[in-house]
Amino acid sequence: MSPVQALGLRALEDGAMALTLAGEAARLLPSGALVLVAHSTLVVADLHLEKGSAFAARGQLLPPLDTRETLRRLAADAAAQAPRRILFLGDAFHDRQASRRMSGEDRAALEALGRGSELVWITGNHDPEPDADLPGESADEIRLGGLVLRHEPVPGAAPGEIAGHLHPCARIATPRGAVRRRCLVTDGERAVLPAYGAFTGGLNVLDAAFAGLFRGDPVVAALGDSRVHAAGVRSLRPDGR
Repeated sequence: MSPVQALGLRALEDGAMALTLAGEAARLLPSGALVLVAHSTLVVADLHLEKGSAFAARGQLLPPLDTRETLRRLAADAAAQAPRRILFLGDAFHDRQASRRMSGEDRAALEALGRGSELVWITGNHDPEPDADLPGESADEIRLGGLVLRHEPVPGAAPGEIAGHLHPCARIATPRGAVRRRCLVTDGERAVLPAYGAFTGGLNVLDAAFAGLFRGDPVVAALGDSRVHAAGVRSLRPDGR
């Protein structure tokens, strides 16, 4: 049995990937959002809203469209999944002033999400003090059944942990050459989610930052254009090779 089979990763007809995390059924969507089935919760990590405007303020003129594109995808996921709760797994905003730089249209989009689902904001290193005017509630971490959801993975064993922060990406060898994709990385006991934001970069899962997080060889669920693809550690390559 391959590691992918052993961890129960299974492709679904809608392009999502079914998986089990610490005994809890979940689905990873092609957008990078994670659905926790029993808890009717849509989890998204590292949106970094208003990163474009932060860069613009420093003279790096990126198109100021990251917030709108990220919220558009999130609204589509929420409409398709109809979750009772949307959980932002930290670094939803790029800095402490980001929510105040949002356009009226983008803020209205967030408020619309809050009317359809309960919003929970996990504090991150970029946004330790969420804007009190935003809909929803904030927390350092939240427990759902056997799962604990926090922004940054803790060192050592942490069964049931779902975290973000590291922006995992996988460089995967294929017959036509290697491809680099955002991914979820898991050993079935804990998982690190891909960054959801339009302007977020990624860290190769073979980087030392991931060392020690998993008991055995992890597998990745890589985001394709319309489908999630599973790959074992033997298919992974470091960047630059």
